[in-house]
Formats: sequence, C-alpha cells, structure tokens
Amino acid sequence: MIHFTHDEINLMAIYNTGTRKGLLEELTEMQSYISAEEKDLNKLTASAIRKLQEMSDDDYAALDLVPEFISDEE
Repeated sequence: MIHFTHDEINLMAIYNTGTRKGLLEELTEMQSYISAEEKDLNKLTASAIRKLQEMSDDDYAALDLVPEFISDEE
C-alpha cells in the first residue's frame, strides 16, 4: 500500500471527486493554477499525483479521504 502524508490526505480530501481518475484530473487542473511562489503546494500536489498514478482503483477505494484539520482553538 502506498503511504500518503497527512498533508497529501488533506489535499486529496479537498479535491476528492469519489474516483481516483476524477481526483487526478482535479489535482492536475488545480496544479496549473499554482503560482511560482507556491513551491511547497506544487511539490505536495505533484507528490500526491505521482502516488495516485501508481496505485490501483481498488487501493484508492480503500483510502479514508477525510480531512484531518487541527484547530488551535480547542
């Protein structure tokens, strides 16, 4: 199984369409809007896309794509 970082999971949860192919399309489109100054976001998105391309649809279906946002207000 491919390991995704916490940040990759959050990114994929935000853009999740319900299918691996749809998520890849959304992330690829979103990446085209990232500015040159957003190097960390570009690197994160590229990493998630690469990992999604390497996995099967069945492995994707087993992912729990729920964002895990941490609040400092608690």
